[in-house]
Amino acid sequence: MDIILKYFSDFTAHQLDQLKTLESLYKEWNEKINVISRKDIDGLYEKHVLHSLSIAAAFEFQPGSEIIDLGTGGGFPGIALAIFFPEVKFHMVDSIAKKLKVTEAVAEGIGLKNITTQHTRVEKIMGRKFDFVVSRAVAPLKDLWRWSKPLLRKNMESGSNSELTTMKPGLICLKGGDLVSEIQESDTRPRIMEIHDIFPEEFFREKYILYVPR
Repeated sequence: MDIILKYFSDFTAHQLDQLKTLESLYKEWNEKINVISRKDIDGLYEKHVLHSLSIAAAFEFQPGSEIIDLGTGGGFPGIALAIFFPEVKFHMVDSIAKKLKVTEAVAEGIGLKNITTQHTRVEKIMGRKFDFVVSRAVAPLKDLWRWSKPLLRKNMESGSNSELTTMKPGLICLKGGDLVSEIQESDTRPRIMEIHDIFPEEFFREKYILYVPR
């Protein structure tokens, strides 16, 4: 938890309680349904929560905006982002029901009111549009973009004058390693941000945020 407070200082008391409770909930549920590797569970706050919050450090989501978390697994990056942005709506999607069960239990355990879940394959989501798609290491960029593009609104619907209104709806994904060939194969031109520049911790070397605007 200390590593979160090293980089963020403006949480409310309620948000701090939610963040503190994550560890016990994930440890309890991980014993029943393994959604986080055994070696990573002790590094929950750095390897999962802070990693997810790198998106919050780089993007300011507007109140009322709608975001879909593709392949959320046990709830990352969506749960951490939903804590950080309580007035933003997060739709958490995964094709594996038992993983969503963990997401739902954790959200209920910390009193998160701004998430919904859906057990489905992303290709089967019809009739809904979102301002952003977020995802963490779920699939190659070309597949993420193919799935994301039909789900994205053409323009931001927020009336705010903040900097974000100049950004187009798009895919924001967390990736690691050498991405040259993956980006070439995707036929996209993402904006690439090095997470190590945001959080200069050894764990975040060669980890990136990719933003592909619609």
